[in-house]
Formats: sequence, structure tokens, C-alpha cells
Amino acid sequence: MLSFDPNNNTERENYKLLIGSVVPRPIAFVTSVAEDGTVNGAPFSYFNIVSSNPPLLSVSTQRKNGMMKDTARNIMGNKQFVVHIVDEQNARKINITAASLPPQISEIEKANLTLVESERISVPGVKEAKVRFECTLEHSVQLGEMDSIGTDLLIGKVVHFHIDEEIYENGRINHDTLAAVSRLAGSNYAKIGEVFSIERPK
Repeated sequence: MLSFDPNNNTERENYKLLIGSVVPRPIAFVTSVAEDGTVNGAPFSYFNIVSSNPPLLSVSTQRKNGMMKDTARNIMGNKQFVVHIVDEQNARKINITAASLPPQISEIEKANLTLVESERISVPGVKEAKVRFECTLEHSVQLGEMDSIGTDLLIGKVVHFHIDEEIYENGRINHDTLAAVSRLAGSNYAKIGEVFSIERPK
């Protein structure tokens, strides 16, 4: 086994070890609204479930040169956002939104995505997603070392679920019809692939 001390690595070296090992990672496409009313959208693969009671999701946004990302700034500003699950049908459009654009330019328009009103919050979602979660900001945590913030960890409470009826069967989501994609390292993504089952011990 190779052995690495993260304190002797650069941030980039640690990043590569993490994203190459923690795979596959689910992808959240997050919409938020800027102070000027611009609807922004961006994908994040530092994303997961936190709790089902209450229903909480986490999205972690990495700062660049100490600068907070538009998504984090918007969410901290109005305490609302929508999380969408990225699937095989919308993955290429969502990838377009990963471009670094000025805050006043909407990634939604650039990717030709369709906005749809939310039920419980003012931030719209996008129609192309089979799953979307309307969220309110529950907690935000700034993470860093040596007086430098590198990450904004956002925990959102799901206040409304939107699930495409084609993927919903007997109270469960069908993973085949959802066809979610996940993030690997570099430019690589993964489909669900072969599924196997192992019964939990009693």
C-alpha cells in the first residue's frame, strides 16, 4: 500500500485522492436565485442524504481563491434552493451549466433548460429533471484551515418532493427508469450498471 500524509500534499493532490476513491458520487443540480433575480444552476458531486427525519440533504460547494460560489451566496441570501437528480437524459445539458459564468448570466438559459415554478418556495426548478427537491436552508457551515475558508457546507430541509410518475412504483423509486448518473474523476461519469443484492443479517 502507498501511504500519504495529507499535510504533506497540496490541496490538489488531496482532491485527486478523494474524488478518485469516493466513487461513484451522486450529482445534485442546484438552482438558486441571485439578489438581482437571476436564476443560477450548477452541478455538485459533494452531495448526499443527511437524514430522513427530518428530510435533509447536504451540498458542499468548494471556494476558489477564497471566493464563495454563486450558489452558496444565493442560498445564504434567501435561504431557498432546489436540488435535482442528474440522469442520463439531462446529463449533457447539466454539464453545460458547470461553466464559470458571471453571476448575472443564467446557466439555465445557456443550457436551454426549462424553468418550472416551485410549490413551497420562490426558487424555480427545471422541468427536465425526473426528481426535484424544494429545500430551505437549515444549516450552513464554513470549513477551512489556518484562517482560510475553503468550503461552504449547506444543509437543506426538503419541504416538497416532485417525482416523475414514470419512475414511481408502489411508494418506491425505480432506479432503472430514473437512470441517475454519478460522478467519477476527471471527465468521467457512470451509469447505474449491474445491480446485485446482499441480504442484511438479522
